Amino acid sequence: MESADAEAKLFGFLANLGIKTETHRHEPVFTVEAAQACRQSVAGAMAGGHAKSLFIRDKKKNRALVMVHEDRRVDLKALAAKIGLKRISFSSSDSLKDMLGVIPGSVTPFALVNARVTDKKEPPLIVALDQRLMAMSPLWFHPLHNGATTSIVPGDLVTFIKACGYDPSILDLDRPDQGTASLPGA
Repeated sequence: MESADAEAKLFGFLANLGIKTETHRHEPVFTVEAAQACRQSVAGAMAGGHAKSLFIRDKKKNRALVMVHEDRRVDLKALAAKIGLKRISFSSSDSLKDMLGVIPGSVTPFALVNARVTDKKEPPLIVALDQRLMAMSPLWFHPLHNGATTSIVPGDLVTFIKACGYDPSILDLDRPDQGTASLPGA
């Protein structure tokens, strides 16, 4: 479900922040495996970190948007403990559409442009980034739909997330005994 207006709004917001991106158009992809196969056709043009983005919730309807390296196997119980939630599951497609304005298969940190915090209250969403993913550059995410992939450098991703009103956490998912890591330069 591609929307030229939604994509233009995102790219305008990024441009206003001085963030440069590069976008590759492709057939819609719905899985990590399909995205990896698609990248093989552009040989090296999309080098860097590729992610899977998880939109999750707990029983109290607290929600989180978590970006992890595409090859990472995620233990939901361990992830819940790291982000301070209990008994998490994936949010419904209706919740995804209502809160982030995207559909399943298009979950992306760029959807935060649709969920910007405009007042001083605590944001209704936890945003977390995999430390292993953040060590790569550039990072690649869908631009609000799964028919394209857009690059952004890690520091600019953090700038974008903060401009949307969220304070992202960096998660060290390789150390189950550790909580969140601090952002570089924080």
